[in-house]
Amino acid sequence: MALKCGIIGLTNSGKTTLFNCMSNTRAESSAAAFSAAKTNMGMVQVPDNRLYELAKRQPTRKIVHATVEFADIPGLAKGSQAATGTGNKFLADIRNTDALIHVLRCFENEAVPHVDGRIDPVGDMESVELELQVKDLESVEKKIIKTEKLAKVGDKAARLTLEILNKYRHHLESFMPVRSLETDEQERQQVEDLMLLSAKPVIYVCNVDGEYAGGGNEYSDRVQKALEGQDAEVLILAAQVEAEIAELEDQDDRKDFLEDAGLSEPGVNRLIRSAYKLLHLDTFFTVGPKEIRAWTITRGTAAPGAAGVIHSDLEKGFIRAEVIKYDDFIALGSESACRDRGKLSVEGKNYVVKDGDLLNIRFNV
Repeated sequence: MALKCGIIGLTNSGKTTLFNCMSNTRAESSAAAFSAAKTNMGMVQVPDNRLYELAKRQPTRKIVHATVEFADIPGLAKGSQAATGTGNKFLADIRNTDALIHVLRCFENEAVPHVDGRIDPVGDMESVELELQVKDLESVEKKIIKTEKLAKVGDKAARLTLEILNKYRHHLESFMPVRSLETDEQERQQVEDLMLLSAKPVIYVCNVDGEYAGGGNEYSDRVQKALEGQDAEVLILAAQVEAEIAELEDQDDRKDFLEDAGLSEPGVNRLIRSAYKLLHLDTFFTVGPKEIRAWTITRGTAAPGAAGVIHSDLEKGFIRAEVIKYDDFIALGSESACRDRGKLSVEGKNYVVKDGDLLNIRFNV
């Protein structure tokens, strides 16, 4: 899939530490804003225990997880939108993502200075949001200027576009992100080319000290209170703890460490799954003795499109899909048992693949 999640936040919020916990790519963290030369990219495996449950019923040589691309965007700072160099470049990198993970510093550590000299995650959140909104306002106003010229010469479509653009401008001038503006499909199409930064869906991550990993602290409480009524997802993680967990290769050691920290699983697993959901992605499976693989599709994808994710030839020559529901396969234990019990259905081109479906594609090229 070409969808990508961007990790944003102020310098020293812990976002690069989280990125390193999730990705095989190792990025260097720094205490200075804009000190990194580029955005770090990494493919991240999506944790999914269903793969291992399937392997218990169907012995296989290899298990392959679904993946999502993550971008670790260097720490922003006040005035990023006005910069002509690095700060502005990183805002452009945000533009090329589909969803955002906003890491907020909710821990105290004198050895890791805050760029503003105080711990205030709500203020940090508002600072970054303002940078995105100001950049969006700049983009909208530039398009308004171009559209006004067309409207003045009698272009009716331009007049309608102008009304829509002014709606966005007024919202941004009220210090509100685009994602909170009620719009219809036609209105969204008019600004689609602008790839507005504050329109992107967001998960907020409160990065706390290790002792608060299980339930948060006063700083994370402030964040949750500030976001009340905004339909925003807030996750509480301890980046330093996550880094220590990631260093443990032995599963028993990991289990003991998690129990000591009061966690049932690494927090980054929850974060990855939440990001996957935020991108409106679903998973289907192919199951066999050579491999059991999780495949990623955009929610609402029809069977031929899902076949094309496996290989373009399967989409071109699609005939039908044999579908077994995950729960049925787990309950009955094999494809043949599902077939015998009438739990295998044959679906055509209009079938919309559901999360957890097991697919066997019939095709002819």
